[in-house]
Amino acid sequence: MNAGSYGAGFGIGVRMWLLWVLLLSLLSAVSGGADSKAVTTSLTTKWADTPLLLEASEFLAEESQEKFWDFVEASQNIEGEHDDTDQAYYDLIVKKAGALLSSIQVNMLKFALSLRAYSATVYSFQQIASNEPPPSGCSAFFSVHGEKTCDEEGLATLLKSAPERRKPYLFKGDHKYPGSNPDAPVVILYGEFGKPDFQRLHQVISSKVNEGLATYVLRHYLANPSGKKVYLSGYGVELAIKSQEYKAKDDTQVQEAEVNATVIGENDPVDEVQGFLFGKLKTLYPELKEQLKELRKHLVESTNDMAPLKVWQMQDLSFQTAARILAAPAVEALTVMKDLSQNFPTKARSITKTVVNSEIRKEIGENQKFFKGTLGLQPGDSALFINGLHIDLDTQDIFSVFEVLRSEARVMEGLRSLHIDTLYIHDILKLNVQPSESDYAVDIRNSAISWINNLETDHRYSSWPYNVQELLRPTFPGVIRQIRKNFHNLVIILEPTQENAAELLSVAEMFYANNIPLRIGLVFVVSDEDDIDGMQDAGVALVRAYNYISDEVDSQSAFEAVISMFNRVPIGGKLSVGDVVKVLEKRFPYVEVSSVLGADSNYDSNRKEGRAYYQQTGVGPLPVVMYNGIPYQREQLDPDELETVTMQKILETTSFYQRAVYLGELATDHDVVDFIMNQPNVVPRINPRVLSTSRTYLDLSDTNNFFVDDYARFLTLDTKEKSTAVANSMNYMTKKDDGFIRPVTFWVVGDFDKPSGRQLLYDAIRHMKTSNNVRLGMINNPSAAPSAETSRLARAIWAAMQTQFANNAKNFITKLAKEETAAALETGVDIGEFAVGGMDVSLFKDAYEGPKFDFLFSHAAYCRDVLKLKKGQNAVISNGRIIGPLEEEEVFNQDDFLLLESIILKTSGERIKSKVQQFGIEEDRISLRASDLVMKVDALLSSQPKGEARVEYDFADDRYSAVKIRPKEGDVYFNVVAVVDPVTRDAQKLAPLLLVLKQLVNVNLRVFMNCQSKLSEIPLKSFYRHVLEPEVAFQADGSFSPGPMARFLDMPQSPLFTLNLNTPESWMVESVHTRYDLDNIYLEEVENIVAAEYELEHLLLEGHCFDVSSGQPPRGLQFTLGTASEPVIMDTIVMANLGYFQLKANPGAWILKMRKGRSDDIYKIYSHEGTDSPAESDDIIVVLNNFKSRIIKVKVQKKPDKFNEELLSDATEENDAGFWKSLARGFTGGGKPEELKQEKDDVINIFSVASGHLYERFLRIMMLSVLKNTKTPVKFWFLKNYLSPTFKEFIPHMAKQYGFQYELVQYKWPRWLHQQTEKQRIIWGYKILFLDVLFPLAVDKILFVDADQIVRTDLKELRDFDLEGAPYGYTPFCESRKEMDGYRFWKSGYWASHLAGRRYHISALYVVDLKKFRKIAAGDRLRGQYQGLSQDPNSLSNLDQDLPNNMIHQVPIKSLPQEWLWCETWCDDSTKRSAKTIDLCNNPMTKEPKLQAAVRIVAEWTDYDQEIKRLQTRVQERVNHTKQTQGTDVHTEL
Repeated sequence: MNAGSYGAGFGIGVRMWLLWVLLLSLLSAVSGGADSKAVTTSLTTKWADTPLLLEASEFLAEESQEKFWDFVEASQNIEGEHDDTDQAYYDLIVKKAGALLSSIQVNMLKFALSLRAYSATVYSFQQIASNEPPPSGCSAFFSVHGEKTCDEEGLATLLKSAPERRKPYLFKGDHKYPGSNPDAPVVILYGEFGKPDFQRLHQVISSKVNEGLATYVLRHYLANPSGKKVYLSGYGVELAIKSQEYKAKDDTQVQEAEVNATVIGENDPVDEVQGFLFGKLKTLYPELKEQLKELRKHLVESTNDMAPLKVWQMQDLSFQTAARILAAPAVEALTVMKDLSQNFPTKARSITKTVVNSEIRKEIGENQKFFKGTLGLQPGDSALFINGLHIDLDTQDIFSVFEVLRSEARVMEGLRSLHIDTLYIHDILKLNVQPSESDYAVDIRNSAISWINNLETDHRYSSWPYNVQELLRPTFPGVIRQIRKNFHNLVIILEPTQENAAELLSVAEMFYANNIPLRIGLVFVVSDEDDIDGMQDAGVALVRAYNYISDEVDSQSAFEAVISMFNRVPIGGKLSVGDVVKVLEKRFPYVEVSSVLGADSNYDSNRKEGRAYYQQTGVGPLPVVMYNGIPYQREQLDPDELETVTMQKILETTSFYQRAVYLGELATDHDVVDFIMNQPNVVPRINPRVLSTSRTYLDLSDTNNFFVDDYARFLTLDTKEKSTAVANSMNYMTKKDDGFIRPVTFWVVGDFDKPSGRQLLYDAIRHMKTSNNVRLGMINNPSAAPSAETSRLARAIWAAMQTQFANNAKNFITKLAKEETAAALETGVDIGEFAVGGMDVSLFKDAYEGPKFDFLFSHAAYCRDVLKLKKGQNAVISNGRIIGPLEEEEVFNQDDFLLLESIILKTSGERIKSKVQQFGIEEDRISLRASDLVMKVDALLSSQPKGEARVEYDFADDRYSAVKIRPKEGDVYFNVVAVVDPVTRDAQKLAPLLLVLKQLVNVNLRVFMNCQSKLSEIPLKSFYRHVLEPEVAFQADGSFSPGPMARFLDMPQSPLFTLNLNTPESWMVESVHTRYDLDNIYLEEVENIVAAEYELEHLLLEGHCFDVSSGQPPRGLQFTLGTASEPVIMDTIVMANLGYFQLKANPGAWILKMRKGRSDDIYKIYSHEGTDSPAESDDIIVVLNNFKSRIIKVKVQKKPDKFNEELLSDATEENDAGFWKSLARGFTGGGKPEELKQEKDDVINIFSVASGHLYERFLRIMMLSVLKNTKTPVKFWFLKNYLSPTFKEFIPHMAKQYGFQYELVQYKWPRWLHQQTEKQRIIWGYKILFLDVLFPLAVDKILFVDADQIVRTDLKELRDFDLEGAPYGYTPFCESRKEMDGYRFWKSGYWASHLAGRRYHISALYVVDLKKFRKIAAGDRLRGQYQGLSQDPNSLSNLDQDLPNNMIHQVPIKSLPQEWLWCETWCDDSTKRSAKTIDLCNNPMTKEPKLQAAVRIVAEWTDYDQEIKRLQTRVQERVNHTKQTQGTDVHTEL
């Protein structure tokens, strides 16, 4: 489809056309017209349609709560503001939201509404409301601490009585009305804003909030939900071509459903087929409409020729497709790529004629070297980067891509509103300013540390090599290299009299004695008071003795002496002066002990320094052990643990050094300790408040002209504008008065008329005087209402900053911050007395005594509303990061300011500063503007959630082999780079995504071709559609169009198709309302359209669970999910692989608990993350409120008295009635729980899977044959994932007729387990991989019977068969039919050697002892083996059968007697008489169709088939009858 063919369509004259048309009308007369066939697919939610108005409000809530409430206020009576069409309503929503959003964000909103991304959020509130239950007759209502009302009077009474009841639990996503009083009762308003009822109640409650009487929370609630459903998008639909080797199609006729024919693209404006633009032609020649239709049909049919290609024709398909895409004009290229990849099977033949020029080949080859080297991509792989962020197409769905776009847009717009050029924006984005998660270290180059040894100078290490290159020499894993360098330094800080001092020192001695390459240093923290000497205090005695021996002999001897002193201390005792004296006397008999330890000792070096070092580093409670300056956690200080952890750290750090040596960053002549101490994680002091990675930032990304000296104006601003006004009005103190750009800005917040505020300011000034990187501003947060008396110092500081030269102001303010000045001012001394030299006192006095306190009021309001501080509280703001509120007694001193500065300089400050310098701001106040910019950019970048690092890609060449789309000039744009092979599944997904991105935002797009050469088979065997639209679509009359759907138009009619859905990981969808067999779509037999409808049945809640004491997953632990009123709605079992579990849920708030019974008896919940309830609460609340994946982590612990009990013991289930109750929860055909209990032991549980109408027909016959041959009650378990709607509708009638029970089970393939792509292989996987988690624990034996089997005996016999300790029993393959020997693959090659004389078993029938299976963790072993083997696409060709046979040595199989399974392909005719079941195996020799074989081989098959057909007819008649009666009722109502 190249540019030439477009032109050609118009170049042909009209006469020529008529000729064509004549020709074709002749043609059509011969062929006789059948219309083109189509397949459509749609996916809706289970829940009712949610109003777009509410969805838009949730979009705004993610921007900020302020915007949410502004939108609510603006939309109060939206109903009356538009003419009643859907389009007008939608436009009005976008307009009202647009007033609060930027243009990019408006596009994002449109996309979110098209995706219906917030439908789940709105519906989750609806589910929470239904738990309240709503009072009758109210369309909106208040809930006050659990009591409900929907009128004003009721509210007033409930508010009075509220304190007696418990406050309700509020969720993270709740909307709190601004200005709510946190101590007042909580009033939740459930309602739909925009409706009159809501407006009335909203006014009532907001006035209560303004009086400070309530906290107001709004939750969406629809009193009358709509009857429509939400149409979803963001998923893919695949029509795969099935192999027709074995005919597996049902011959039952399908009743045609009526279909809305508008789906077929009559009105597609382009409608191009083979270069003819039919859309254009129809408008040019309306009179030829019919003939054009015929021509189009003829062309479509000729294109859809799918005759197989020869191997030599396929070799170059990837490059040829790329060439075809690159030949199109850039604007069309993505559309061409989408068309070619999504309809590849019909396009392949024409693509083989394309010529690929050598430049394209050469450039792709060059680029592939680069892709492999920097991105790790092989030819044929694909990748997508948005602004350098890697988007993994396999794991990230459209909802997470949408989040990336939104947060990127926020940052780029923030930078834009700071007037930064578009060119530089991408440079700034690339800066990695995120705080490193690394463990912080303190500097160990300090004289306070007494080093015992030094690897580089001590004689005992002299035989070790010295060169750092030794690190690169290969050794055995786990060997610690002995090199004469101080790579590893251990510092122990301890108080000698603490009990565990001896233990720590003995570990240090062990390291030293065993020549571990570790430099060990000690810091003794002892009393530093001068009048305490070593004869009174054991600690001081120890320090003096240590110093004495170090001076006299050496530090090793001193260390040995200290160890001897501690060896004298009894266990549990403390070191005493006597212990020190005894050792000294023994080792130095001639020395006067008192001269060493006594009052006039000269051995006090490091005594004060030790304590000072400990305090200055802020490393936390003693004892402290540090490795290369990084403190160990408390629990690692246990002696055994300490040894292991240290060895582990030495090994870990070695790889860090190897890298440094390899890259040339560390050479033999460098000082290693200096190298370590210059790493970015080394800080002057460890203050958890400064170092924590959960940080809050001010939004400073705004530019305006407001100031704090107009208080009335200041109050009207929103949060962001207030912050900018404060920044605009700020005057700064700096070390020097020069034009230097300062990357660190501190705002000190406090009441400077109170000692604590002054102390904080004084420490900040002292720090500022030591560093020229810092500028310091002040915000006053008064403790009392501002007045002349209470704000003397605040006003003086402000006046000095406004009127004096910077240096004078600085000296003056330093003086004011001292306590004696404040005391003098209190007594009435004139402030002029404190003036410093050079100050203009009269100018200062005028400003100081001026009547306006506006700045004070503005600052007070700012502290209250934006910084959320109480009156008089202190805080520090560093480059927009809020540190505080600081507690009353909390120390925040000069060292902390230094720490803050050094963190900013290392992570963001310097990097941003150097970028800002490149901008070249031309102005007189350059340093002020530039420093402001650094502060604002830092606040913006650092406030972004921590993502992965951005990939730097300066790609080699994009001249010939890339599609390039340039962004619109001047606007902010996204940098999008895609690498793709155009004939892969990724291309099918990527092309539509890129097309939507291009419409949604301004992009600078490059798509690099990454083709594979020498293909040996057709690369894409399926048609694909990705359902995604950039905005909501409307019909001509202004109503919503029917919703996004996948349309496969003009499909070829000869192949047999199977339909698959490709949905986000956490969606469980099921097929509803379709009469056709979606597993076998044969378009020749369809009248016009196969309309497949799917429903999102559940959103998945996944998790990982571990036992804290053992660190292992608690296999067999069960969780339940439900609500307060109905605690068990879903349940699940934890598997041993990764402790994984999954629960099916829908949007709303759910409570996760351990199941009552053994789980609950043995275990208790210890902690949980990723949930929505506080970590210490027992009930785990999880709110599902979006379509994204949700994964939680739960840690459990055994109860103290159950420590030795196991969950999966042999006698568990006898008393575990819990499960049997839950079995009666839905699908069971009758039977009360009590009756079930008695029958527990006597039920035959049969599991089976089927997909497609033919196999479902076989399945019903299999069930009938089982039931006819047994008296025992039967319960069938079916895998729900692949059953057709027809089967699910019919099964309850069948259960009623024949008196059996059934349950539909489902499990979503876990994301961490290697995915299969082919439907048949997925179904095989479900047969074997999840047996331990599909069924309740109470089911202890399950029989699997293939759908195409006919049973001729009582299966009770198989259930009770003795497996002799094996977890499962299978029948071996028959070997009696000799003519099939050539097909018995297990007789030779791999299988013959692997089985080593054992038989190869068939997977059509097996019995599983689930108790044994779970106990030996067979499921986990099978999954583990599968994970290893399945990476190779050629292994496990019959997955369900090869896997257990491959694992026969690890998970033994009991061979069942041969008569249990007879199949004609492998068994001879003489054994048929004794067969207990007959299986219709495929016959590789004759390839006989299944149906034919069934009728021929099994005499009773036809009778069974007829019996079921008669039942189906009866059921259908009943259904039709009820429909008719209902129909008449409906008409009367109308």
